This record gives sequence, structure tokens and C-alpha cells, in this order.
Amino acid sequence: MSATADLLNRYHDRFNQRDFIANDPIGLVHAFSDPLDREIAAFLVATLAWGRRATIIEKGAQLLELMDGAPHQFILEHRPEDRARFANWKHRTFTHVDTDYFLDFLQWYYQRHLSLEDAFARHLRPEDQTIEPALLGFHHLFFSLPDAPLRTRKHVATPARKSRCKRLCMFLRWMVRQDANGVDFGDWKRIRPAQLCLPLDVHVERVARKLKLLRRKQNDWQAVLELTAAVRRFDAEDPCKYDFALFGMGVEGLA
Repeated sequence: MSATADLLNRYHDRFNQRDFIANDPIGLVHAFSDPLDREIAAFLVATLAWGRRATIIEKGAQLLELMDGAPHQFILEHRPEDRARFANWKHRTFTHVDTDYFLDFLQWYYQRHLSLEDAFARHLRPEDQTIEPALLGFHHLFFSLPDAPLRTRKHVATPARKSRCKRLCMFLRWMVRQDANGVDFGDWKRIRPAQLCLPLDVHVERVARKLKLLRRKQNDWQAVLELTAAVRRFDAEDPCKYDFALFGMGVEGLA
């Protein structure tokens, strides 16, 4: 095993722990036992995941509270007049217009499908090496409803615009990755953990460059693929486990 692999494995073991949950947005999702509640909460919380973590957690908790703490039931059963309660809620540039469309899409979708898993997995073939086709397909589906606001497109990324798709990659890590330490959920089975891509945020990027796992200058989708391919050499079946190591090392200034 290389020195870099040994380093990453040691820090993965340090940071991939239940103690991680309390100060991370994924902690909001751990409050739910029903997988359908979890996937809706995870999708919404991951969508809000930019800026200070404390603010993300605060705003995510408020949003879930506005859904009566029962996101799946609320999505299925709420009526147009129930949307008024969201009028004064926002997170940075995510405003009532965006919330309203997210609720539109989710209600439309869950009235026709059991789980959001199909919205991603339907676009993947077993031989696909990464989740790129799932991200492309989901973006097209998400904005397929009439009158989808143009402004809302910035909140659901796609590799077609060369985006890092950090928040969607993180959401899929939560849903797909089989985690023996009980941080990620592993609720979805139709996407393989081996197909996941690392969420490329500022902490992960900084450490990856120091370790020479990432050389591409632009922080775009190609950089995500480059970094994921680099760590896949150390664990081809679970490359995203190194998100814990890279992120944790970056936050604590260990590299």
C-alpha cells in the first residue's frame, strides 16, 4: 500500500465515525427512521449545503419543521394553501420561488413513483463507471415540469454545465454508500458505491492538491472525475469513503 493510501485510510478511520454526525448536515437526516423521509430530507438538506455548516443545519431544520417533521407525508398530501408557510423562509439565494418549485416537483414525482432512487438509477447502466449519466438524467427530469423557473436551475447542478455537482454527489453518497460505521445510510441498492464520485468542496480540493491526487487547475466536473479516479486506486469498490479523510483533514488543517 502506498504512503498516500495509508494516510487516507488512517484519516478515514478517524473521521468516519458517529461523532461526525452531530456537527454535519447529515445529522438532520439521521432524525428519520423511514427511508422515504430520509431521502427527501437528504435531498433538501444537501441542496442547501453551501456556506457555514451551522447555518446549513439551522436552515435545514427550519425547512423540515415547516414540513411538519414528516417530509414524505407532507410532500404527498399537502395542498396549495399549505405552501404559504414557506413564504418567509430562505437560505442565501434559495428563495420562496425555488422552494415552491422543489415542492412542485417532489409532489408530482412521489405521486407517480415510490422512491427518488429511480429518478437517478433509471439513467445508469451496470457498466457505467461513474454517476455522471444519473446526474445528467436527473437534471433533465427535475426541470421537465411546465414553467420550471430558470433561476432555480442554479440549485440543481449538472455535468453538462461542467459543474462539480458537489451537493448532488454528497446526497448520493449519503443514500448509496454502505457504511459499517453508520454515517451514510446505504438505503439505495440500484446504484453501486463504486460508481459514486467525491463531493469536491474547498477542503477536499485543498488537501487533494497537496497530496497530488488532483492536478487539474479548474474546479469542474473533470476535476471530480480525476480525483475520484485517483482514490479509486486505493479502494475501487468504495472510493467515496475517502471523502471523510480529505474533508476532515482540510477542516482540521492537517494537510
